[in-house]
Amino acid sequence: MAANPNAVFLLLAVFFFLIIIGVQIGISVLISSFITCAYLGFPLQTMAMQVIKGLNVYTLMAVPLFILAGEVMTRGGITNRLVDLSNSLVGWIRGSLAQVNIVASLFFGSISGSSAADTASVGAMMIPLMEKDGYDTDFSTCVTMASSVEGMLIPPSHNMILFALAAGGVSVGRVFMAGVVPGLVLAGVLAIYSYIISVKRNYPKGDRFNPAHAASSLFKALPGLCTVLIVVIGVLGGLFTATEAAAAAVVYAFIVGIFFYKEITIRDIPEILAKALKTTCMIMFLIGSSSCFSWLVSYLNIASIFTEWLTGLTNNPVIILLLINVFLLLCGMVMDMSAIILIVTPILLPITQSIGMDAAHFCAMLILNLGIGVITPPVGNTLFIGSAISGRSLGQLSKAMIPFYIMMFIALMIVTFVPAVSTFLPNLLMA
Repeated sequence: MAANPNAVFLLLAVFFFLIIIGVQIGISVLISSFITCAYLGFPLQTMAMQVIKGLNVYTLMAVPLFILAGEVMTRGGITNRLVDLSNSLVGWIRGSLAQVNIVASLFFGSISGSSAADTASVGAMMIPLMEKDGYDTDFSTCVTMASSVEGMLIPPSHNMILFALAAGGVSVGRVFMAGVVPGLVLAGVLAIYSYIISVKRNYPKGDRFNPAHAASSLFKALPGLCTVLIVVIGVLGGLFTATEAAAAAVVYAFIVGIFFYKEITIRDIPEILAKALKTTCMIMFLIGSSSCFSWLVSYLNIASIFTEWLTGLTNNPVIILLLINVFLLLCGMVMDMSAIILIVTPILLPITQSIGMDAAHFCAMLILNLGIGVITPPVGNTLFIGSAISGRSLGQLSKAMIPFYIMMFIALMIVTFVPAVSTFLPNLLMA
């Protein structure tokens, strides 16, 4: 259909107005979609059908299953084993506990896929340890929060599944692989900065590298890490679909937590299920409401309008990508990550593809960009968790995070403008 300027304005104006006055994102999407559908004269059934259509997707079943697997492994005692493994690998470096924090987040995030869960679990253990060892509280907390973003990029990540869903027809396995090297790039940038600060402030280092200790720590952590291997190898090898891999991960996670680590009892299961259900309900509500919004975006040709407007400003791909990154950073500061993925992907993906950007490359850029948003005020939920654990105010942490924001932005620019960082691994493994 040809674009209806009044309907386009109505949809976007109502949506942003509701966001500004503080209405929850899912409700804002639903109300703006309902008002626009009513203005266009669509029956209520049309909107209901789009919501149902958005939820009636087989791949979507992987989202609650991955969330549940992450909850099980978090409760199952994997955190302290991953910290011990990380300490055995990088504890000999100056600023050892900062390096351990970064590597532990790399491991833990690959299991949970959640920045908030990473900060809550790893942070609760590492921040007090770092303070006791003479590290500044702000530095300890900021390292924890910044490194928690790594897990959003390392597979399996439910946010990447949401991207594949919103993009339509993009391989889940391909976007999984696209996040691996960017996650390592982010970890590397944070590790270099932490080392420089540790040398400058004379933070301590741990014992020498001990191969026997490293092997012992790996043996203890391996049952938990195999959760990731089951998913990645299963999906890449064609043994599982993403949904089947997620189901296998849940079963395996329960086996590890109950029988190997023996830190989950039957009494813990209802609480684990309740936490996973709460997160799942929030995401599913966003998916359902966003599906109608995305349908209106397509129906009203908003993606084409935005593409024409942006290319009218400049034909330079570098400038276009910088503008997209700035737009996403601003969105990430005020909106929920899952909602942004579902809403902006149908709009921005055609633009990036028009300048030759691979969909998996765009996914890695998008996830890293929005990951920065979860630790920025005013609504960064990971920032709130870091504040609660450390006892520092949001203002103090936001100020202390500035150097980390700069380092994360450097990592974002590397991922954005060096396509091979995101595309090398999927091209190699999924050619």
